[in-house]
Amino acid sequence: LIFSISVSSQGLRTLGKNIINSNGDEVLLRGVGLGGWMLQEGYMMNSSGGADTQHEFIEKLTLLIGEEETDIFYENWRQNFITQKDVDSIASLGYNSIRLPMHYNLFTLPIEEEPVEGENTWLDTGFEMVDDLLSWCESNQLYLILDLHAAPGGQGQDAAICDYDDTKPSLWQSEFNQSKTVALWGKLADRYKDEEW
Repeated sequence: LIFSISVSSQGLRTLGKNIINSNGDEVLLRGVGLGGWMLQEGYMMNSSGGADTQHEFIEKLTLLIGEEETDIFYENWRQNFITQKDVDSIASLGYNSIRLPMHYNLFTLPIEEEPVEGENTWLDTGFEMVDDLLSWCESNQLYLILDLHAAPGGQGQDAAICDYDDTKPSLWQSEFNQSKTVALWGKLADRYKDEEW
């Protein structure tokens, strides 16, 4: 029995074991991951042992320079870690895709901070970062792959790669975290469903 499943996303779809574009041409994704921009992982930041997760990194930075300076640091980090020039360079090197590891807390509040339990407060920061990156990708004809690397509550035991905090309920221990994750993917899908790249 042979069958084919077709799934579409950003102008690409699968056909059997192949990925094809809207013209039916096979596409081999050659990509770069933008780890560290929206989610800092201890092993990438060379802070393992001192701050393995992003929340630990933020806590240590806040103790060192204070909350206001930490906020300024992160604002500058987000504006300067990846820019149009970086995406232009990625394209000039022959890559055709970018994978974006995302942290949910740039899109919505943690469940512990929601003013109304079970509801979602949406933040502009993450959406604006994706919007900018997507426009840079589009101008370079690069596919953008969204990767919710840090889901609400953290989705795995490797805390560093999902910013899991074992003092709080994980994605799998909280229906609120699960519904927030589904709602976030719904928002992302609705916002970018018509974007070719």
